Amino acid sequence: MTTVARRRMGVEERREQLIAVALDLFSHRSPEDVSIDEVAEAAGISRPLVYHYFPGKQQLYEAALRWAAEELTARFAEPHEGPLGARLLRVMERFFDFVAEHGRGFSALMRGGPAIGSGRTGAMVDGVRQAAFAQILAHLDVPRPFPRLEMVVRSWISLAETTALLWLDGRRVPRTELERQLVHDFAALAAVSAAYDARMAQVFRRILADEPENGIFADLVGRLMELPDPA
Repeated sequence: MTTVARRRMGVEERREQLIAVALDLFSHRSPEDVSIDEVAEAAGISRPLVYHYFPGKQQLYEAALRWAAEELTARFAEPHEGPLGARLLRVMERFFDFVAEHGRGFSALMRGGPAIGSGRTGAMVDGVRQAAFAQILAHLDVPRPFPRLEMVVRSWISLAETTALLWLDGRRVPRTELERQLVHDFAALAAVSAAYDARMAQVFRRILADEPENGIFADLVGRLMELPDPA
């Protein structure tokens, strides 16, 4: 019988492996229901070795969510160049890249934050949302948001999050369509709010002024114009 020797890992490589294993397990079950023994078995190492890298399950859980939060936050960074619609589309493409590649980590972060009863994990989720909020405001060149603009941006971030979670459940809608749809959703939210608020109307006009005729916001207008007549 041939025995396959386990490859030794460096400290950071082992930590990354344990974080990946933890994200997988915590995405399927509540953190309270996952034991360190299961983490060790899934990683192919001993229980004491898990404790060598993480003092306990809470610390491992938080490290896993922190990694997901940092990776997700980085996806919202975008140079402030070109039309807003194109920028938002690139952000959504990177956002769904993360969701597609790390669906379990994304699900664990967004659905599992409060499950273990730690305020720190909930703060990580809020941190991702706040970073996305700040990025969008920077793109709009509005350092101090007024109430309606804040509602538009935060509502859109929540919509993107919910859409991604629903998409993970079977991936029944092509992600490229959802990426464009979410950019259109931003325009629609802004347009409706502009009808009620003069400051929002000013922001919306500025957005449209920078959009090319073949831009993604113009694409929304074209799609609406082509809606089929009722039978």
